Amino acid sequence: MNIILLSGGSGQRLWPLSNNIRSKQFIKLFRNNDGNCESMMQRVCRQIYEVDPKANIVIATSKSQVSEIYNQVGDSIAVCVEPVRRNTFPAITLAVSYLEDIAGIDKDEPVIVCPVDPYVDNDYFEAMLRLEQIVRHDGDGIVLMGAEPVHPSDKYGYIIPSDNSELSFVREFKEKPDMKTAAEYISKGALWNCGVLGFKLRYLLEKSHTMIDFDGYDSLVRQYTDMPSISFDYAVLEREKGIRVLRFGGAWKDIGTWNTFVDSMSEQIIGQAVFDDTCKDIHIVNELNIPVICMGLNDMIVVVGNDGILVTDKEQSSKIKPYVERLDSRARYAEKSWGTFVILDVQERAMTVKVSIRAGKKMNYHSHNYRNEIWAVLSGDGESVVDGVHRTISAGDVVLLPAGCKHTVRAITELNIIEVQEGEEITVHDKLRYEQIL
Repeated sequence: MNIILLSGGSGQRLWPLSNNIRSKQFIKLFRNNDGNCESMMQRVCRQIYEVDPKANIVIATSKSQVSEIYNQVGDSIAVCVEPVRRNTFPAITLAVSYLEDIAGIDKDEPVIVCPVDPYVDNDYFEAMLRLEQIVRHDGDGIVLMGAEPVHPSDKYGYIIPSDNSELSFVREFKEKPDMKTAAEYISKGALWNCGVLGFKLRYLLEKSHTMIDFDGYDSLVRQYTDMPSISFDYAVLEREKGIRVLRFGGAWKDIGTWNTFVDSMSEQIIGQAVFDDTCKDIHIVNELNIPVICMGLNDMIVVVGNDGILVTDKEQSSKIKPYVERLDSRARYAEKSWGTFVILDVQERAMTVKVSIRAGKKMNYHSHNYRNEIWAVLSGDGESVVDGVHRTISAGDVVLLPAGCKHTVRAITELNIIEVQEGEEITVHDKLRYEQIL
């Protein structure tokens, strides 16, 4: 099975654990069979390989997510990177062009496109194998997958099929309705739109060429910045005739808000927390190494993360986005190709950061024009380079980095550093990169 996983999103609805760098699919909140926490990204990739060990996965994503994807699923899964964000039609077009030119997939092969963040059982991906076979043997158009609704919902789009067969033609699409209208759709046999579609590679390449003037993957990358931002639904689905939908009768959930997430939690508490016996129907998620105590709460969600603290009624949790937009957009936690950083404190002319570098990883060789830095090594062993001078560092060592000096660090074992930044301008844009020296 050739499958394109769409990985996007800004992460506002699962604040404070998600942000404009760390989208919801990277938050490790689900227990796997070993009892360890895994993310939606890790869960979906694991499930695909359990159903189809030979699956060819390509993750279509933006530059900001590449490091986190490699950190979570390794580098054996292909990643197709958008030069800039341009919505789902350009992203899917770039990914199918990648499959042809870079991965060498035959044009007559079926391709399945799927969001990276559904909460499902393995039968969902078994249904995708059925979808693949329909595309392979029965036509050159688009076949969607729709889930049978279990209740009216205003959070999902709807597909209204022509009949109740397992495979039927699509009569019309409906956007997210109010609850009353959703119930009317369901009474007409409507399906939840899972965002899953199947087609032959040749079909979408030919369709894309009628809308975009490009000559292969490299050509598309070069002109990607100038492409319009347009959804696949608007560009293709709303204009295409003869689209069919495969009915999926298993459990399907799009976890886009905290109230939908806690419905899938196998436990009431994740992290360090306790609640008294007067609490009813509450869920606590705590990512920090500090205790949380809840008393007298009913039907509530408490989430503690590096970016902030959320205390919300479950129903209101789905309405968080406009309030997050009012906040300072600075992400206080992020995963990088070399490890992670957590902002501990911000002052007018200073910022304190905890930097964790994984064994064998290193930062870019770089400098800052407007700030001085101090590295205090908490634990681990590594090697620093300051203006070409190499030095072995370990717990207790301090490295001074005046503005303008070129510097980098490599971890021999996992290296934890407190970095103090001081200067008239502290910004991510104050960074000049040089040829790697380690």
